[in-house]
Amino acid sequence: MSQSPKSLRRFRIALWSLVVVVAFAATMLYLFRPPARPLGLTGREFALESTQGGSFTQNDLRGTPSLVFFGYTFCPDVCPTTLAETTAWRQQLGLSPEDLRIIFVTVDPERDTLETVKGYVEGYDPSIIGLVGSPEATEDAKAAFGVFSEKSGEPNDPYYLVDHTASTFLINADGSFDGTVAYGEAAETAVAKVKRLVED
Repeated sequence: MSQSPKSLRRFRIALWSLVVVVAFAATMLYLFRPPARPLGLTGREFALESTQGGSFTQNDLRGTPSLVFFGYTFCPDVCPTTLAETTAWRQQLGLSPEDLRIIFVTVDPERDTLETVKGYVEGYDPSIIGLVGSPEATEDAKAAFGVFSEKSGEPNDPYYLVDHTASTFLINADGSFDGTVAYGEAAETAVAKVKRLVED
């Protein structure tokens, strides 16, 4: 039994209406899907040597939530304090290195060799990952996190200091930037941020 022209027209209208609805839904899904978050802060590529062996790139930020801090081994105050605090936060939350990594990146490649950084970070916790690179590789890593550093003091002074970004970067398990802990931030606030990072 053939359909009447009127019922056929209704069927076609219903079919085209369904096509329009599907197309609209697909468009909305494309427009409003969450944007891909870059690895680190800016998505800039970098490659550094790790105190735990091999190289460490932006792709290695994936896998485990991380606390990333830039500093140098000759630092008199900020760096020792931050390394002590990050290990204390992890211990306070009962987390293992498999739950939360601590990563220290030197901004002083002229003096900080791989062995120097290895001995430095392992003095706080053997699980801390130290990263070292050439001046060019160090600049790439700094750019990946929007980090600033600059020598201070007299030219050619072997005991020069380095002014540098003092925040600790919170990195999600997918390698994306989650926020920062400022130097000197209240311990309870810092611990709450770290707990949220690991639980997300």
